[in-house]
Amino acid sequence: MTVTIATLGFPRIGPRRELKFALERFWSGKSSEAELLESAAALRTAAWARQRSLGADWLPSNDFSLYDHVLDTSIMLGAIPERYAAPEGTADLATYFAMARGSTGHDAGCGHAHGAGETAQEMTKWFDTNYHYMVPELVAGQRLSLTSAKVVDDYREAKAQGFETRPVLLGPVTWLSLAKTRDVDAFDFLDQVVGLYCAVLSQLAAAGAEWVQIDEPCLVLDLSDRQRDALTRAYDRLSRYGVKLMLTIYFGGLEDNLSFATTLPVAGLHVDLVRAPEQLDAVLAAAPESLLLSLGVIDGRNIWRADLPALLDRLEPIAATRDLILAPSCSLLHTPIDLALETGIDAEVAQWLAFAVQKIEELATLKGALNQGRDSVAEPLAASAQAAANRRTSPRIHDAAVAARIAAVTPDMQQRRSGHAVRQAEQHAALGLPMFPTTTIGSFPQTPEVRQARSQHGKGLIDDAAYESFLREETERAIRWQEEVGLDMLVHGEFERNDMVQYFGEQLSGFVFTRHGWVQSYGSRCVRPPILFGDVSRPKAMTVEWWRYAQDLTARPMKGMLTGPVTILNWSFVRDDQPRSASCRQIALAIRDEVTDLEAAGAKAIQIDEAALREGLPLRRKDWQAYLDWAVECFRLSAAGVGDATQIHTHMCYSEFNDILPSIGAMDTDVISIETARSQMELLAGFASYRYPSGIGPGVYDIHAPRVPGVAEMVDLMKLARTHLDANQLWVNPDCGLKTRKWAEVRPAIEAMVAAARELRAAA
Repeated sequence: MTVTIATLGFPRIGPRRELKFALERFWSGKSSEAELLESAAALRTAAWARQRSLGADWLPSNDFSLYDHVLDTSIMLGAIPERYAAPEGTADLATYFAMARGSTGHDAGCGHAHGAGETAQEMTKWFDTNYHYMVPELVAGQRLSLTSAKVVDDYREAKAQGFETRPVLLGPVTWLSLAKTRDVDAFDFLDQVVGLYCAVLSQLAAAGAEWVQIDEPCLVLDLSDRQRDALTRAYDRLSRYGVKLMLTIYFGGLEDNLSFATTLPVAGLHVDLVRAPEQLDAVLAAAPESLLLSLGVIDGRNIWRADLPALLDRLEPIAATRDLILAPSCSLLHTPIDLALETGIDAEVAQWLAFAVQKIEELATLKGALNQGRDSVAEPLAASAQAAANRRTSPRIHDAAVAARIAAVTPDMQQRRSGHAVRQAEQHAALGLPMFPTTTIGSFPQTPEVRQARSQHGKGLIDDAAYESFLREETERAIRWQEEVGLDMLVHGEFERNDMVQYFGEQLSGFVFTRHGWVQSYGSRCVRPPILFGDVSRPKAMTVEWWRYAQDLTARPMKGMLTGPVTILNWSFVRDDQPRSASCRQIALAIRDEVTDLEAAGAKAIQIDEAALREGLPLRRKDWQAYLDWAVECFRLSAAGVGDATQIHTHMCYSEFNDILPSIGAMDTDVISIETARSQMELLAGFASYRYPSGIGPGVYDIHAPRVPGVAEMVDLMKLARTHLDANQLWVNPDCGLKTRKWAEVRPAIEAMVAAARELRAAA
């Protein structure tokens, strides 16, 4: 029996975010399309070469994307909405980026007109990850056709360089399951879509591909009868086109879909044994001997080093009876690239970590042990065992004071003193805001000057005093502009903050940080998730002094700006030696301390962002309530220590909220702001039917696109909002924070937003 190793996908961005910088140069018109494509090709070549040098037997192709793999699939299938006016029979980069980012009449760097500008496709979270995908759109009567040869081109490109790859395709049933439709059911397109996939498989077979990886993560969900029928029909056709199919399933266990998945006519099956290790015995029992099994034994979503000897204890009996592929649980897209770049990270914590490169090395060690015996890889096995033992026994993991404080939490600590109606009256008296009050979500543009000053300060090129003086000037400038434009509730702009999670993690115990541990969130947007390795507490106040400085500059109310405990948790690499709920409660108590300190300093409004609450929702409905119970409990624990007159805001974005509205209501906030600009206020129908009692700020400005909406567009959006909600509930704000935008875009957009609010007041 033989064991080989595979990677299901490799990070696209490059070790030093080369893709991000290439994209941004192109979008700004500083480089050509040819230069962008040359940079992309270099990243692909480097990724193939590196994976092969690390010992991977199965290399992926078509795992690279200029923006998003779901968008790539939509382009491949010709699922291009009419508003983008794509050229006949193909899809150029102008169309591609217009779908991803919207257009402003001309796409930057492309020179192709798109009318007066169009909104981007909707964007939401990829299953329960922090990666964002572009939502496919389908309408009645739409005809699909192949408009991109990227899959075949990437395979041929690799082959020409001597790399035999296994092309990766997002499965047709998962793609249809993700699509947004109008006047049609997505699965009415099944025959069209599968026909196009068959054509692609035929082209790959003709190009020499033996295997194709087809990702169907929908198989870890609660499948409808129509989805099951679609899978049966699809794979009955797809299995006939001259290539072997590796059906790839990740982010959870198959559970009741196991017998169904193992009877589909495919040559191989990949399962996630990190998220669902308990399914191994059932998979082995159900999988026929002819089915090549790929076992996802190394965590593709977190950064903890595996205990390789313990894994071998489980794998050795299996490898003795059948051929196996060992792989990460999912694509390594969700992990940083190389721990070796982190020369400054805490040495003790570093020994517990593995990034994408190290994960492939772990797979190579397992392969060596299973094919040649443990003695052949004795040194890396011993190092793995020692690291696991050190982590279990390190005194830095557990803090007795934190444990004692958690034990002392009582139910009344999660309750506001009065109900919503009482609080609303007190807050109205304290704040004196008009109808349709205007505000922003928190951050203002992180200009090149801001980033440069932060970098210079980090390198010691400017001292603390000079850096603080610079930040104070930026903050005052932003406050004066907000006063001038007429915003009702101000923010200080967050110029001192590198990231909405990292900024807080750096000031809390139990976290460490990387310098190069970037992962892709969407497009060119990359984040460095904090590493939560131990118990969490707040040594001192984190935001109070900056809030006090900002409030002293203006008579208008200044929001205190915090990131909520669930979002800090979900946007970090979280320790796996205790339940996530336990770590979240620790963070909640730390944020509670900050909330009460802000109130004591005089803050009348405090925003606790929970942008990631929905994305942490388990993929199976049976598991939802347990998660929502502790997530809501943690938010309330962080927020409920204030008086009735203090207005608690939260912000959520880029998620489907309607199915968890009772839990959002249970958070008991005074105001929630949400993303609605791309979806034309569709989310508000659910809030209306739920009779949501609090204030709502439905976003009227899509901040993830470069286009600037006008006053009329924003007024129309708010009129749509008024068809769902009472005018007295409505706030006017952007979809999200403005740090990624330029002032040249932000100024006219916010001016238009304030003008729209005034027009609404005049008509009320």
